Amino acid sequence: MQPTLLILAAGMASRYGSMKQIQSFGPSGETIMDYSIYDAVRAGFGKVVFIIRKDFADQFKEIFEPKLAGKIKTDYVYQDLSSFTNDFVIPTERTKPWGTAHAVLCAKNAIKEPFAVINADDFYGRDGFEKAYQFLTTDCNSQLYSLIGYELEKTLSPHGTVSRGVCDVNANGELLAINERVKVYKKDGVIIYEDDNGFHPIPDACKASMNFWCFDSSVFDLTQNMFSDFLRHNISNPKAEFFIPIVADEFIKSGKGKIKVIPTSSQWFGVTYKEDAPGVQESVSKLVAAGEYPTSLW
Repeated sequence: MQPTLLILAAGMASRYGSMKQIQSFGPSGETIMDYSIYDAVRAGFGKVVFIIRKDFADQFKEIFEPKLAGKIKTDYVYQDLSSFTNDFVIPTERTKPWGTAHAVLCAKNAIKEPFAVINADDFYGRDGFEKAYQFLTTDCNSQLYSLIGYELEKTLSPHGTVSRGVCDVNANGELLAINERVKVYKKDGVIIYEDDNGFHPIPDACKASMNFWCFDSSVFDLTQNMFSDFLRHNISNPKAEFFIPIVADEFIKSGKGKIKVIPTSSQWFGVTYKEDAPGVQESVSKLVAAGEYPTSLW
């Protein structure tokens, strides 16, 4: 069975300030998503499911349907506040969906096979998709998920500090926890993060989670149960968010299974800040010039 690629494209892009999911970065107008889908297709994925908002669904489909027709199956899932909320009354001050794990849950009825999850606005590289495909088709099951781990240095921005999930991994390469670090940057050749207690170095060998997960479809039932519990405790908190690492942490610590951290040497890049956009375009151009991608993907 061919695995599915689930793309989280419903974000509001608050820091970036525009709809970066459909901004062109490639020489023929390709979005970052185009490169992820292209890499997924050549790795062997059979379907792509987009999680989007209804208010830009038509525009989104007009962009992607013509170029993906006949190349990979497509499906669309909408994330909104009422998805999987059952009998909960949503406060009027709540204005945005419930986070990345809620977004994944919204795809429950669209995915029955092993699948990978990525962000729409991150460039992950060919190696990551090939390793994800290999895991999903050979090792993935209800007790073993995985996370594609990126070299931390290859995920930094030259235009400001970033927040990163730094992986705590045991000797067997299994995830123990994801430690959220804010204000991560490189100074005098050393990667550091800042907090209220000062400056702290991060070892070069640490892997960063860039939200590239590989799941068995059993994750949906776990996520739904956890989301109901999350709502019971957080329905009145307008800023509370239900993130994928929360589900991953429960999966590990409850003894339900293990998560393998699969390292990749791929260069990650993304558009955290508007100033990142020219660098992303330049990076894509270099990959095209090196023959990694054709001038026109589709």
